[in-house]
Amino acid sequence: MFSAPHYDGIDHQLADARSRLRRVSVRAAYQEVLHHRAVLVDIRPAAQRAAEGEVAAHLVPLVVERNVLEWRFDPRHDARLPVAGFDTRVLVLCQEGYTSSLAADALVRLGVRRASDVVGGFRAWREAGLPVAR
Repeated sequence: MFSAPHYDGIDHQLADARSRLRRVSVRAAYQEVLHHRAVLVDIRPAAQRAAEGEVAAHLVPLVVERNVLEWRFDPRHDARLPVAGFDTRVLVLCQEGYTSSLAADALVRLGVRRASDVVGGFRAWREAGLPVAR
């Protein structure tokens, strides 16, 4: 049997994941995406996107639901997206900025070294008045 990391609750696991990330604010994420320095990846399920809204299409967010994220961004995998690369700047977006931290950390551990997530998620994006679609 192998030894897996053990966490004293989800908050400890989240803190560990975030220790490997340089998380970005919604405004910083917007600037990176606007100037084509990052790929914004919305990992929320379709029902949540339909209920809460989405990042405006002109910013070309990628919708990659959480359950396939690693396969789509692992540069070594056959199911990878064309944009996948070890040096790709990937900014992961969820609803509130929790799941995205775990997801971005999974990408970092796969070698996508510039992956991170957006603090506050889509809710913070919308509240900041950044471009959204309904």
